[in-house]
Amino acid sequence: MTLSDRQREEAGLLLREAEHHVAPIGPLSALLPGLDLADAYAVQRDNIGWRLADGASVVGHKVGLTAAAMQELLGVDEPDFGHLLDDMVHRDGSTLLAGHYCQPRVEPEICFLFARPLHGPGVTVEDVLDATEAVAPALEIVDSRIRDWDITLVDTVADNASSAGLVHGAWTPVNEVPDLAAVTVDLFVDGERVASGSGKEVLGHPAAAVAWLANTLASFGTFLEPGHVALPGAMTTAPFVHAGQKTEARFSGLGPVSVAFV
Repeated sequence: MTLSDRQREEAGLLLREAEHHVAPIGPLSALLPGLDLADAYAVQRDNIGWRLADGASVVGHKVGLTAAAMQELLGVDEPDFGHLLDDMVHRDGSTLLAGHYCQPRVEPEICFLFARPLHGPGVTVEDVLDATEAVAPALEIVDSRIRDWDITLVDTVADNASSAGLVHGAWTPVNEVPDLAAVTVDLFVDGERVASGSGKEVLGHPAAAVAWLANTLASFGTFLEPGHVALPGAMTTAPFVHAGQKTEARFSGLGPVSVAFV
């Protein structure tokens, strides 16, 4: 780490206030030029700690930057991760307040539910599928607390990998679904198709992203727990959403999931 404890505390406070007041801030990477990846994950963990102290609980993790285009944009060659908390999870068909978010977008993803723990390192795609109880169609709500999404890797990592919410549909036992790399999705906003993609967009296979997550978490002394969920990354682009809009993702073999904003 390159920052002092005080500087990391300052960065975390700025992000918490930006979220609380729905008032995005300038890039942390500009405010604190020494901010490195270890510092950014430390800021993320500290802010998750604040949420847990307020009564929230961890229900899983999300993986970001799994698409080659996003990695190229930020100049990185691997994904990042964030935490999912119980107060971030919403039912299929929920109506949410757009004003609760700074600048929200939605991403269609395949959500994993674990029956058994996954301890890295050395976790493989096969290990992930063996430990998975079921999968569900999902929409991740991503929201940058950095103004205009003007982010570098360390900005989004510190900001909980830009995660803000999870909406998932019905669970299907993993042994009853097709090859997840071949699952396709169409993303609709107000009934108009705005993007399409497939599971192979997520590191070649969504379970490959979950394997990366399990192996990376091991370096932080943690693991994927039974009953927890994981979002492996977006299958399409992530359009902005606004009040008055409804977003729906229709997955082959998994079904639909939707969320509306008011």
